Amino acid sequence: MRLEVLPVEGIGDVRPGDDLAAAITTAAPWLRDGDVLVVTSKIVSKAEGSLVDVPVDGDERTAAREEVLRAETARPVARRGQTRIVQTHHGFVMASAGIDASNVDRAHLVLLPKDPDASARALRTTLRERHGLDVAVVISDTMGRPWRNGLTDVALGAAGVPAIRDHRGEVDPYGNELSITQMAVIDELAAAGELVKGKCAQVPVAVVRGYLDTPLPIADGAGATTLVRGADQDLFSLGTAEARAEGLRAAARLTDGDRPPFPALDEPDVAKAVARALATIAPGSGTRFDIDPHSAAAAPTRYLIVGRPANPTSAAALVSLGVDVQRLRAALAAEGLGSTMETIEDGGYGPRVVVMVG
Repeated sequence: MRLEVLPVEGIGDVRPGDDLAAAITTAAPWLRDGDVLVVTSKIVSKAEGSLVDVPVDGDERTAAREEVLRAETARPVARRGQTRIVQTHHGFVMASAGIDASNVDRAHLVLLPKDPDASARALRTTLRERHGLDVAVVISDTMGRPWRNGLTDVALGAAGVPAIRDHRGEVDPYGNELSITQMAVIDELAAAGELVKGKCAQVPVAVVRGYLDTPLPIADGAGATTLVRGADQDLFSLGTAEARAEGLRAAARLTDGDRPPFPALDEPDVAKAVARALATIAPGSGTRFDIDPHSAAAAPTRYLIVGRPANPTSAAALVSLGVDVQRLRAALAAEGLGSTMETIEDGGYGPRVVVMVG
């Protein structure tokens, strides 16, 4: 396979109501069947009128942008300083819901297209019916990636090209059957297009030539929504703030034996996990906790932790005992250890609480 990535220059500024298909074919009369058009979402949004009026500066502009962000947010995911990572109503997780203030006059903000897949299908249909071109369309936008610096373009919408190249069931050169490999082809095409579009060159459309080597079907395909991973399959669906909040709720609901769905720990790991849990709650704890040495000797993966109040005659110390035991059990659960508890009168020394781990 030989690929070419070609810029489409000369499109100029796009305004609401403009005919994108006409603008693209005028700027690129050299287009041919089988090409993949990678179209920046911003010009799609502009043509469709997905713009909002905002003040040009000052606190009023900041407040207006915050209001727009709230309207475009389906779910807040994370925040650090002024950076907001949210899930849009489309299902995309991205900074500031994709709201953009670049390459547009200061009196407006550009939103994402309402339905990028529908926009891709409409543009492809117009190019075919009015201009006689059978091409695929990918609508792209720029995103960051978790755990990696830098940005890259990804696909928000697509028509005429499969979103995923599924290699499952194929056999590699070493005879291994592939079981999970699914390549996000339209994201790769979007990233390739960005190499010739850039951010300041005012080249909003690129053409990838050579990828499609067979005639395109009339059907547009499932589109980029195929790439949106559902929360039930997403191992990292919660943002930092959400994960912390859910952890606190889980601690409040903790019942006997509750433990996260982590694998069972081996003997040395249990000892280390118990030690970490005790160290976690040590600051500020007024309760004395001791590990019963006989319990660990009898069953190395089971521990009895005995908690005694600092002052068995003080009501406040007894309340602290209960609070500290719940904190300990939450810390144990965070280590993947379930626990139960019981209260025992210890002769003249008041109550003690026994936490049974494992």
